[in-house]
This record gives sequence, C-alpha cells and structure tokens, in this order.
Amino acid sequence: MVSAKSSQPAESESLQPRSPHPPAPLLRQIKPWVVPIGLLLVWELLARLGLLRIELMPAPTTVLSSGFDLLISGELLQHMKVSTGRAIAGFLVGGGFGFLLGLLNGLSPTAEDYLDASMQMLRNIPNLALVPLAILWFGIHEESKLFLVAIGVFFPIYMNTFHGVRGIDPELIEVSRVYGLRSWNLFWQVILPGALSSILIGFRHSLGITWVTIIVAETVAADSGIGFLATEAREFLRTDIVMLCVILYALLGKLADSAARLLEQRCLKWHPGYQKG
Repeated sequence: MVSAKSSQPAESESLQPRSPHPPAPLLRQIKPWVVPIGLLLVWELLARLGLLRIELMPAPTTVLSSGFDLLISGELLQHMKVSTGRAIAGFLVGGGFGFLLGLLNGLSPTAEDYLDASMQMLRNIPNLALVPLAILWFGIHEESKLFLVAIGVFFPIYMNTFHGVRGIDPELIEVSRVYGLRSWNLFWQVILPGALSSILIGFRHSLGITWVTIIVAETVAADSGIGFLATEAREFLRTDIVMLCVILYALLGKLADSAARLLEQRCLKWHPGYQKG
C-alpha cells in the first residue's frame, strides 16, 4: 500500500501537461523583421514582373545599389551624421526642459497654477506649423532645426513627467517620510522610480516626433542631411534615392525605438509590467 501511494504522485506528475518552452532569443529578435522583409520581397517581385512603374517605384535592389554608391562616395554617411546630430541635439534640449518643467509642476502645485495653463495652450500649436517662423527667425541654419525638434519633443516628455509624478500614491510618500526619507532621498528613491514608467513612455513618443520633425525641417530649410538629400534627388527625378532616404528614416526611427525599449527594460527591472515571463 505504501509503494502504491508513493507511486501515485509520480504518475500524476508525469500526466500533467508540460509548459511549452519559451521561444529562443534569436527567434524573438527575428519576428519583428518578418513583415518588413516580406514587404520588400513583394515589392521586388512586383517590380520585376513589371507591375510597378520603375520611374515611380524602383525595385529594392535598385535602391540598394544607389545607396551603396552613395556609401562608397562618403556622401550618405555625411548626411546621416548631420541628421543624427540634429536629432540628438534637439532631443536633449527639448527633452531636458520638458523633464525639468514636468518635475517642477508635478512637485509644486504653486508652479502648476502659474505655468501649466500656458503649457497647455502652447501644446495645442503643432510644432511643424512653426516652420515659417523658424525660417524667419533663424534662417536655414542649424538653430531652426534645433528649435523645431526641441519644441516637438518638449511636450510629450513634459506631460508624461508631470502626470507620472502626480500619479504617485500620496500614502506611499507619507510612509516614506515616516521612515525618515526627506528631500533628495525621497525624490531619488520614491518619486523618480514611481514616475519613471510614465517618463519613459514620453521618451519613446518624443523619439518618433524627433524624426518626423527632422524630415520636414530638412526638406524645407536645409543644405545638408537626409531630408536635403531627398529634396535634391527629387529635383533630378532620382526616385531611387528618395526611396532610400525614406527607408533610412524608417531604420533610424526603429533603431531609436529599440534603444528606448532597451532603456525601459534596464531601468524598470523591478516593475511587474516589464518583467519577462
């Protein structure tokens, strides 16, 4: 009887369905690229079958060949360097001010009373509507692009930082004060971690706005950059180079978003929503 009872749990455990193994890390990295690569293959096939007008939609291999030529000459890397520098500089300026002002208004109701209403009025002005003013104020120099990008990224980071700070449970702050946390320690150990999830959402949102703004700014008022390269190619009816610029913007945007997601995973390891199953 003892042996029969002891064998029963082992048999029941063997009959239980095993949980499927999680997908390999390599497979998880490949999955996001299945649809883009599939679209490129369909595009190439339609072009080779003559179902697309080559002067309007050149084949991906033609675009790749043109990009390789520009890469060898060094022109492509130079334009990419200029556009990336503009994006980073504008993001740091606008995002830095948005983060600081979001903290100020989130931590101080008095500051919110004086400043938040003005921020909400300015937020409803599209940053791309300021392109004519930026050209009048700064010309086609770097300041105009920096201004447009900074205005574009300011408000998502400001709003998410403000609401992230205000969304922290007041009881949690009171308990932290009971345990002796004050000023900087309270901010660093309670307020900032509590608002970090919302702040990083604004960070990712702002990255997308950065590249959209750079595209418009460089095609309207620039003498270098990927947008300028696309504008110049349009004047000479080089659709292959225009398509190359569009693909480059997509890849740079994806790279920036992947970097933001990696930052989220590193900074929010403790958060249940960012823990891998």
